[in-house]
Formats: sequence, structure tokens, C-alpha cells
Amino acid sequence: MTAPGNEEMEEDQEVVKKFMNIIRRAPHGTIYTYEALEMILIMGAFEQDISVAFIDDGVYALVKNQDTSEIGIKGFSNTFRALDGYDIEKLYVDRESMEERGLTEDDLVVGVEVVSSEELGNMMKEQDVLVPH
Repeated sequence: MTAPGNEEMEEDQEVVKKFMNIIRRAPHGTIYTYEALEMILIMGAFEQDISVAFIDDGVYALVKNQDTSEIGIKGFSNTFRALDGYDIEKLYVDRESMEERGLTEDDLVVGVEVVSSEELGNMMKEQDVLVPH
């Protein structure tokens, strides 16, 4: 039970949790990465501390100018640009994953922070919730 006069104080104290979405699968061939993007956009509407980490083949989700016409699906990599409009600005790419695939930051459709696997692991420890995709 809330003491009289404390109702307004309780309403102003919203709980903000740290969520990190981890995208580690290639963007096409399964629905996982597309559904992850949709989920991240929905999460952004709830004003939580959202970050996204791209690891392993997940780095391919951010590659510019993807031509998906031969596999008969619509490309969605440009949709990652919408994250900024939802105040989701913490985008991290695992350096080793990017280098193993011959990619650089210039190959990506959005600005990211490139971090080492160790740095990414430390960031994951700081999260309230990890959401693997």
C-alpha cells in the first residue's frame, strides 16, 4: 500500500532495464534476423536502455546494398537505419567477426561501435537482459 501523497512519486520512478539484443545469424535464409529487428523496434517504444550486438554471421545484416532479388525476398538491411528514430543508438559489432568476413565499417549501412570480443563480453555482463537471436 502506498502512503498518501506518494502516488505521484511512484509514477515518476519508471524502471529502466538494460537489454542487449545479440544478432549472430545471417540475415537471409531464416526469419530470425528479420524478427529480431522487428522485436528491437518494438522494444524501443518502451523507453528502455536497448543495445544491439552483431556477432558471427550477424554482421552481414548490416551490409550495404544487399541484392536479395535472386532469393525472392525483400531486403531489410536499410531498416536498421530506423533504430536511431527509436533512440536505439548503441550498436556494437564484434571486431573479430567483421574482420573474419572481410568487412569494414565502410561496408555497413549504419554507424556502429566496433569492439573486441572481450569488450563485448564485458558489456554483456552489465546488462539486465540478454536477448539472443
